[in-house]
Amino acid sequence: MSGLTNYVAYESAAGTARVGHLDLSTSQITPLSFKSGAYLTSIYQVIEIGSNNIIASAHTEPIALSSVKLLAPLAERDVLCVGKNYAEHAREFNQSGFDSSDKVDVPSHPVIFTKRATSIIPSGHEIYRHSSFTQSVDYEGEIGVIIGKAGFQIPEEKAAEYVWGYTIINDMTARERQRDHKQFYIGKSPDSFCPMGPIAVPASALPATLEVQTTVNGEPRQKGDSSQLIFSIPNLIATLSAGQTLQPGDVLATGTPAGVGIGRNPPLFLQPGDQVDVSITGLGTLSNKISAENSANATASRAPKSVVPITNADRAGHGFAGLTTLPSGKKLFVRQTPASGEKKGTLIFVHGLGGTHDFYTPLIRSLSLNTNYETILFDLEGHGLSPTSAASIVSINSYASDVGEILSQFRVSKATIVAHSMGTVVAQVFALSNAQIVERLVLLGPPPSPLPAGGVAGSHARAALVREKGMIAVADAVVASGTSVKTQNERPLGVAATRMSLLAQTAEGYAKGCVALAGAGEEGVGRIELNGFAGTTLVVTGDEDKVSPPALVKKMEGECGGKLKAVVLEGVGHWHLYEDVDGVSKAVGEFLL
Repeated sequence: MSGLTNYVAYESAAGTARVGHLDLSTSQITPLSFKSGAYLTSIYQVIEIGSNNIIASAHTEPIALSSVKLLAPLAERDVLCVGKNYAEHAREFNQSGFDSSDKVDVPSHPVIFTKRATSIIPSGHEIYRHSSFTQSVDYEGEIGVIIGKAGFQIPEEKAAEYVWGYTIINDMTARERQRDHKQFYIGKSPDSFCPMGPIAVPASALPATLEVQTTVNGEPRQKGDSSQLIFSIPNLIATLSAGQTLQPGDVLATGTPAGVGIGRNPPLFLQPGDQVDVSITGLGTLSNKISAENSANATASRAPKSVVPITNADRAGHGFAGLTTLPSGKKLFVRQTPASGEKKGTLIFVHGLGGTHDFYTPLIRSLSLNTNYETILFDLEGHGLSPTSAASIVSINSYASDVGEILSQFRVSKATIVAHSMGTVVAQVFALSNAQIVERLVLLGPPPSPLPAGGVAGSHARAALVREKGMIAVADAVVASGTSVKTQNERPLGVAATRMSLLAQTAEGYAKGCVALAGAGEEGVGRIELNGFAGTTLVVTGDEDKVSPPALVKKMEGECGGKLKAVVLEGVGHWHLYEDVDGVSKAVGEFLL
């Protein structure tokens, strides 16, 4: 987008990565978006889609630079670097006694090394002093070239086509480590030794020749420009791509002019509190201070980003903002609503496999349950809005433990559990081991427990199928087998609600639920003896419920005597509330109210 090409990466007030345009004269950031309106979250995205596909974010005001956390423009990869690429600097370095390379004033080939990605920090962050590692901290202001498209064996005459733009690099160096290890990497890659930014700008928005200047505590130290490079930017791109493929977003630090600390006699190294400012034409100023001797290494203390995937990580809000943290530390989506009138008790709702807390909305509203009951709805781990880690093992017992933690979190000492399908197994397991808490049970479509061998094999197969091909692979089959003929012919909203509930699930959360249900017998749940429950129970099923057939429900009624009431709804399958909310509401209302 014309005029908004000073791309800056920053962290929003909500803690999310964003990209904006930084007005260097006012220090104001204009948030930027894709043309679709979706927020830009990295400059790698900017490089891929191009400035013409970027707009100012709608309905947002400019943000003061001072009010946000600045991020380095491109910090995901090691930085490619060139040494001794200005003639005067090559001479000062060769004569300094710190040069362990080819010992000539002008190298015959580009001197290539890398700086590790962990050394990258943004403008404004402190450079860690590393007092136990080096006593010769030095600066090197450099022009950073940003690659715009992938290329292998790029001819020098075509190299400009592969340049997206530029940023500023301060190639901080531990000089004695650079010297003693012969190769530059150790001395160039200490944590925080690659300040980068503050912005990245397309080449089309900059002049052909860029001037770089460095000051230390306001004192001019370095001055040079890109026309003085021994090896030109096209030459460097051709050299680097001769045996490796350059990728969009790769950054190449092109070398530093004369005037570094080791060029002085005696050498003048940076000390705690020194501020290094590197300015380049059209790119603003990269500013960083050397930290105090006793400061902590921020890079080392920063928690590494986990590579274990978390399903539903941001569905309820960035950084789990919309979730409830249970005493164990697990985060689930929980919605607790106090009774609006005289409170008669607490109802906690446990949905089934492929469902969410919203499965119960029709029932709650139909009976106005929030009038006299505190209601607690939640999404099982991995379902709905609740996340699950790939490392988390989910089971019927873990679901039941979550119910206990939720009740404890809200200081509930007595409750009625309303549950559907797999949730009824969870409810029964919890009730039988927590008789002092659970007063009554409402079970909609309880499956046999444990599942028969065919059901166990089918559940494991379904888990494998959705992990491989996604929820679309099972949704239609579940709807067809789980709803009645009447629902499929006369209740289109019931069919749509069931299908939408299934397709809204993540494959991993659903798969874990399948495995949990299949494994109930394996984990010691075994056959649930509900006649051991002291409270009263209502069981509701449909006459076409294949998961919870009427014969099973009637058997449960006979085993539990007068403590269990069974209701069979006509023309209803397994998704009872989506198929016949009036029938379910009538049965539950008579039981509860």
